[in-house]
Amino acid sequence: MPLERIRFQSYKDKVISAQEAANFLKDKMVVGTSGFTKAGDSKAVLPAFAKKAEFEKLGITLITGASLGHNTDADLAKNNALYKRMPFQSDSSLRNKINEGEVLFIDQHLSETAELLENKHLPKLDFAILEATYIDEKGNIIPTTSVGNSATFAHLADKIIIEINNSIPLNFKGLHDVYINKKYPNREVINIKSSDDRIGVDYIVIDPEKVVGIVFTELPDSPALVTTPDKKTTAIADHLLTFFENEIEEGKLTKSLMPLQVGIGKVANSVMSGFSRGNFENLVMYSEVLQDSTFELFDSGKMDFASASSITVSEGCYKKILKNFDQYKDKMVLRPQNISNSAEVIRRLGIIAINTAIEFDIYGNVNSTHISGTKMMNGIGGSGDFARNSYLSIFVTQSASKEFNAISHVVPMVAHIDHTEHDVDILVTEQGLADLRGLAPRERVKVIIENCAHPDYKEELTDYYNRACLGGGQTPHLLEEAFSFYTRFTKAGSMKRKKVN
Repeated sequence: MPLERIRFQSYKDKVISAQEAANFLKDKMVVGTSGFTKAGDSKAVLPAFAKKAEFEKLGITLITGASLGHNTDADLAKNNALYKRMPFQSDSSLRNKINEGEVLFIDQHLSETAELLENKHLPKLDFAILEATYIDEKGNIIPTTSVGNSATFAHLADKIIIEINNSIPLNFKGLHDVYINKKYPNREVINIKSSDDRIGVDYIVIDPEKVVGIVFTELPDSPALVTTPDKKTTAIADHLLTFFENEIEEGKLTKSLMPLQVGIGKVANSVMSGFSRGNFENLVMYSEVLQDSTFELFDSGKMDFASASSITVSEGCYKKILKNFDQYKDKMVLRPQNISNSAEVIRRLGIIAINTAIEFDIYGNVNSTHISGTKMMNGIGGSGDFARNSYLSIFVTQSASKEFNAISHVVPMVAHIDHTEHDVDILVTEQGLADLRGLAPRERVKVIIENCAHPDYKEELTDYYNRACLGGGQTPHLLEEAFSFYTRFTKAGSMKRKKVN
């Protein structure tokens, strides 16, 4: 057991097993744990608690930064160990429990959770479980591959359990920039004027009196699933790259663009990878997650610096980063998510935000979270933080999916709205790109249908709009038909209208 990772003398007698740590967690407790999109999460205590809940009736309210790795959310859900979960998840087992009403889920903007806790709009935290690279001489912790909400959890929780991960190199110290603002009404300016500015410290402050146990782990983060760009994602990326090249030619942007934020997933990775093909230089990121494509851009010399809240990459990329960490360390910084997603900073820096939609409607309203308006997918994440406050708000998705294009991702009216038309500038599918800047609702319709809708649905969408216009209105709709695509799919397994012979 490498006790050299515990450099605060009074902690050395607090080393316990994961099972012993899990015994501290009682039914109906509120627990905050480190972890942001599988990075830097609890790899010992939460899994041990999930196992314990298999044999005892236990349920907690679990608050994290974002999703967890290593099937932890799945195991907690299957063993009924979750009463309530927030602010984001991406596990299919937990998703099913949420949609069945067995786990209550609060879908939050990722910038808000820390603020709501600080302002006592959420219940008080009983425990914080925090992953660390090591504990310094004053009892504070050096985080690992994410910061997320960990600093706030440490600050507010009654008790703390620290998980020291021996697989993380000690030279992670210096990667992080941890800052907690003052309480209202004494808030200060978040003084970040460029992606590489630092305003805090490189550790998380821990009150030694709160620490009840220290657990050692060896597990690396769960790898991100990175898929090879396909025909659709490549087309989406190409449309976006052409758009940026035109903006440069027209003098609206330079070859460095503006700081980039890109959501997670295969489309996002394909778009980011595409920047290595374009005529771009000295790119920077101010985002939430650093993915494989970020490091591709570092390696190609296209990107100079990246700020985020976590590093979430494939297994191969993870190993490369750890092996060559000194090569990347001075090119990135990890921050608390209420800083990486701060509206103030996003607006000041002029972020270009590129996020994935489930679908959008003919007026540009975007659904990022609910299938058919009712079933939760993952959550809004940070897309709302960036969309409303960015220099350019871009949403991408495929135009249609399933066999015979049974599902159109462009609909008359989305059944759930996460991002209103007021927060959306650009929409992209593999069919093309719709630039909505400066367009009134009736102008938007024509651009969206023409450029983004799948050919199988263009005629019907146009017919719907033309008939809706007969009734007038700023945003014409036929309310009795607005959700017909969804009802048709529910009944017949396809959104397509049957042709009458």
